[in-house]
Amino acid sequence: MAVPATAVPISSNVQFDAALIRKMSQQGPRYTSYPTADRFTDSFGMGDYLQAVNSVRAMGARNPLSLYLHIPFCDKLCYYCACNKIITKVRSKADEYLTYLKREIEIQGKLFADMNTVEQLHFGGGTPTYISDAQMGDLLAHLRKWFRFATDDVGEYSIEIDPRTVSPERVHSLRAQGFNRISFGVQDFDEDVQKAVNRIQPEECTLGVMQAARDAGFRSISIDLIYGLPKQNLITMDKTLSKVIAANPDRLSIYNYAHMPALFKPQRRINEDELPSGETKLDMLSLCIRRLTEAGYVYIGMDHFAKPNDELAIAQRQGRLHRNFQGYSTHAEAEMVAMGVSAISSVGSTYSQNEKTLEGYYERLEQGELPICRGIKMNVDDLLRRIIIQMLMCNFELSIKSVELAYPITFANYFATELEKLRALEADGLLTIDQEWITVTPKGRLLIRNICMVFDRYLGMPREVKVERMHYSKTI
Repeated sequence: MAVPATAVPISSNVQFDAALIRKMSQQGPRYTSYPTADRFTDSFGMGDYLQAVNSVRAMGARNPLSLYLHIPFCDKLCYYCACNKIITKVRSKADEYLTYLKREIEIQGKLFADMNTVEQLHFGGGTPTYISDAQMGDLLAHLRKWFRFATDDVGEYSIEIDPRTVSPERVHSLRAQGFNRISFGVQDFDEDVQKAVNRIQPEECTLGVMQAARDAGFRSISIDLIYGLPKQNLITMDKTLSKVIAANPDRLSIYNYAHMPALFKPQRRINEDELPSGETKLDMLSLCIRRLTEAGYVYIGMDHFAKPNDELAIAQRQGRLHRNFQGYSTHAEAEMVAMGVSAISSVGSTYSQNEKTLEGYYERLEQGELPICRGIKMNVDDLLRRIIIQMLMCNFELSIKSVELAYPITFANYFATELEKLRALEADGLLTIDQEWITVTPKGRLLIRNICMVFDRYLGMPREVKVERMHYSKTI
């Protein structure tokens, strides 16, 4: 059944080395953006965002659009959750929120009028299906009024759902409304683990909704799991993995639970005595990778797995994979316009984040403004380091020549300090370096965050202005 976390090859493209992981594990960014969100400042405002949009228009609006909508509401509290959410059963709050969200959609739609086609849409939260079927239909109609969408066979339109809150009929309705990818939060099938995190989700409920998604014609079905939750052990994890593999999703995400109760209040309800040890967590990670790769899944990187014929795996093989605030994506060059409370956009050479509270979000929209509260305008060095981190995170290799062709630098001179640090990682077996390539080894793929941190010039630097303090999770 379970194997100890020793240095053994798990598949052709990833290798688990427990001793190396113990040595290298440290706190660090997940690099859903670079610079990371803790470097955003409140000196960035709506004017900076408008300038970015105008720059995109002036350059011919060559890239497609990716839209993200944040629905913050949930019916119940999951103790492990670190998302920006609002727990309420008062449905009128959703009515009010959607009124303001539609105002933001209209403002953004006017800014991007006649510029780009939307090829990617993602609904996240919270629980996006907290809003009713009728509300969802009305919201999507409003989106289509202000944005031009690619056809179903071209566009990737995804939604996160809580299987406890939707019926098979609702799943069919979501497909009819235009969604073609669906993601399920599962976390763990074990009943004791579910009770410990206040998320009771019967197996038959999840499997029934998954079957409905297949019957409805969704192109991709994804499952989220978490390891490191209270009452988890190798036996429970192995049983959950067997059920997940039998359910046969197209993609999986397996996240390391980061217990930070000082930062996330819901986690204070978790009994710390029931959390698995660090060694057990390593064993569970090893088990997850081994079981999934043996079942035919490809290790994409950073917690993600996909079937070889999934678009995510194909994009990685073709060098088209991208990473953003929703994780890995097949739409590398899309301008990402994010709407809703706390949502983060990536347009041109900027990142911008919306107000994090409903009160602040509503107030800005009442004034006829986009609810942007902070962000960052990237300089040339930021853009250079961003593309390097993207290449390493997505492709596990970096062409030095391609960087020198795109930017007026000599790589060995510009990154002399970084290369010296990389040599130490090379000695540990995480990567290889020659005149033309930096290549991450199968052993180094699990520690890709450590490698990318070498190129992050902000780490350890004092902040020039007061910004939100970021608490990073461990790299593995």
